[in-house]
Amino acid sequence: MSLPFDVEIALRYVRGGGGRSRDKFISFISGLSMAGIGLGVAALIVVLSVMNGFQKEVRDRMLSVIAHIEILAPQEGFFDADELRQQIKAADPRVTGVAPYVAGESMLAYGDLLRPAIVRGIDPALETQVSHFEQVIGGSLDLLQAGQFRVVIGTDLARQIGVSVGDRITLIAPSGQMTPAGMIPRLRAFEIAALVSTGHYEYDSGLVLMNLEDAARFYRSNGPTGLRVKLQDMNTAPQVARELEQSLPPTVWVRDWSVQNRTWFAAVQTEKRMMFIILTLIIAVAAFNLVSMLVMTVKDKRGEIAILRTLGASPMSIQRIFMMQGALVGWIGTFLGITFGWLIAINLGVIVPAIERTLGVEFLPKSIYFISQLPSDPRASDIVTIAVVALVLSVLSTIYPSWRASRAQPAEALRYE
Repeated sequence: MSLPFDVEIALRYVRGGGGRSRDKFISFISGLSMAGIGLGVAALIVVLSVMNGFQKEVRDRMLSVIAHIEILAPQEGFFDADELRQQIKAADPRVTGVAPYVAGESMLAYGDLLRPAIVRGIDPALETQVSHFEQVIGGSLDLLQAGQFRVVIGTDLARQIGVSVGDRITLIAPSGQMTPAGMIPRLRAFEIAALVSTGHYEYDSGLVLMNLEDAARFYRSNGPTGLRVKLQDMNTAPQVARELEQSLPPTVWVRDWSVQNRTWFAAVQTEKRMMFIILTLIIAVAAFNLVSMLVMTVKDKRGEIAILRTLGASPMSIQRIFMMQGALVGWIGTFLGITFGWLIAINLGVIVPAIERTLGVEFLPKSIYFISQLPSDPRASDIVTIAVVALVLSVLSTIYPSWRASRAQPAEALRYE
């Protein structure tokens, strides 16, 4: 089946038909425009995939410490924590685990050194349902038995005060004890049972884990100060949190993981948007090259345009020829960019180490960054958005040159041929 004449002519112009050196030059400019669009699309896909990978990696490490949902008790604590835990677990099939905890702040003392610490009392038997502490401490949470007053502290905190497993530290509660001599601080010595490394400096430099009963006794709490909830899908946390908040007493506060780290996630999203805008300029520059190529093509093909007009071609047909030529160049460049960008993004874990070995450099030193490998998470939504932007820019760049071609007068064009 033969193609319409305007499609055939557009395809011939894209291929650079003709043996003249001017045709070859226009074909070369067309190839540069195609390569520029492809490069911009590929770069945008790779950069956004890396940013998605970093966000996913940091989020997963965060969620090894914090729960998908936290239910904070009133000031006096939960008196019926076990009953409430069973109720929450049975109320929603999306809930996979619920564990109580006691949270507090204190000062950690070792010798002459003082450091602020975030204390969390946990139930070793239930904590594995909601966190991955056993994986990051390299041992069992059974080390934290009630009455033994043992703790697990972050590796960076241990390094700052110069302690290791087996040493004894002192925790100072924020509320003191009233005596006839006045207010004196409440102190308690604890033995370090293990060190925890979550890969997140905020927690590794200030987290202290202990048994739930020991924490309740230390802070003089009547029961757990909160419940940690884990879901099958962490993305449903905001919705599940709202539903739980409606079913619980008004004195209970429910928050999900996105609320706890709202500032960080908002900053990452802002950076991602700015990178999208900046790298889209690469595609825009390639689209300007497309305009230049079409202007040169129109000027070079004035005689052919005039002949087509005298043979009965309408101005709209002439405009379609050059719009299709520019659009084809943009679409081919976009397709090549998506293909190569996606291939690079999914193989970044192989490509980057190969470059590091070849050049003898390390892009993410382990001594500086807690993520030592370049993560990548290409998402279909990002690729579709990039493709749409590239295609729209390609089509828009063809409008003016093709309109100028359709306005050409045959007699005026043939005068100089």
